[in-house]
This record gives sequence, C-alpha cells and structure tokens, in this order.
Amino acid sequence: MIEVDEDKLIRCPVCGAVNIDRGKSNLCRRCGSGIYQHRRFTTEKSWAYLITAMIAYVPANLYPMLVSTQFGATEGSTILGGVALLWEHGSYPIALIIFVASILIPIVKFLILIYLLISVKYPIGKDKKVNKHKLYYLTEIIGPWSMIDVFVVAILAALIHLANVEIVAGTAATAFALSVFFTLLAAHAFDETLIKENK
Repeated sequence: MIEVDEDKLIRCPVCGAVNIDRGKSNLCRRCGSGIYQHRRFTTEKSWAYLITAMIAYVPANLYPMLVSTQFGATEGSTILGGVALLWEHGSYPIALIIFVASILIPIVKFLILIYLLISVKYPIGKDKKVNKHKLYYLTEIIGPWSMIDVFVVAILAALIHLANVEIVAGTAATAFALSVFFTLLAAHAFDETLIKENK
C-alpha cells in the first residue's frame, strides 16, 4: 500500500473525492473537474457575506419581530422585548430557547467566523488545526437553529386567527432571516483548506 503525505491530498469541490495534488493541472479522478489548490481572494467573499450578516443583524434587534393588532391598537415586540415578556409571564424554557437561538447563537457564530478569517491570514498564538476545524464545523451545525425565532413568528401568524387579534411578522423578521442566510453563506464560502495551509 502506497503512503501519501496528507499535505499532497486535495478535495474536489464538485464531487468531494480526495485526489493527489499534482500541481497546476489537477483533474478529479472521479468527475474530471478542474481542482485548484491555491486561489486568490480566498477570504474576501466570506468577509463580504459576514459583514452583510452583521449589518442585517442590527435592524433585526432594533425593529419589531412581531406586530400584533388588537381592537385597533397596534403593538410591536423586539426579540429582547419578547424574551423579557415571556420571562415575566413565567415561560422560562421558551424565553431561554429564544434568547439562545436568536441572540447567543448568532453572536457566537459571528465571533467564530471573525476568529477563523483572521487566524488563517494572521496566525494567532499557537492555535491547533484541530480546534479550528471543530469551530468551523460547529458554525455549520448550529447555523439553522438561529432561524427558530422566525419560525415562531410564522407559526403564531398562521395559528392565531381570532376575530379581534391580528399577528404579522415585523421588519425585524426579514432582517433576521437575511442575517442568518448571509451567515450561512459566509460559513459556506470559507475555504477550510486554509486552516491546513496556515500552520
């Protein structure tokens, strides 16, 4: 059995097959697609998506997530306002879930992606590759859970059809969905091979 150095292995971005790096003329052994080990502008796309996500996250917390109209009176509730209201009414588990999913997880994802994007350009201290890979996969695992707040608004708007009560999604719901979407794109655009390249 021939042993190959791990640094000489390269993954096909189309089908995911592992190939031996043969320099400039890399073709996938499975699908025949061209493979490029080194690319210019390796982190710029991920940075652009991440900055867009962080910009969208600001109005997602400032504007109402849920707008309810009852007897002609309209009232809006932000994410933090909704969490505080649920906590006051004794719905501690729901308040905690929404706080973690809508406030904690997005901020943690932002911080992890910022750390990864900076550390692959400018190695910080004595970081281990394994830790960076785990952080990267963590962002992909927890990503969809950030949408729980939008799902709650959608479910409430669909279920509550009382005669004098109307519930609609506020401006923050759109901004929050965009923030989550662009965060997922930022994680997807991040080239994880840079972790291996920057030791």
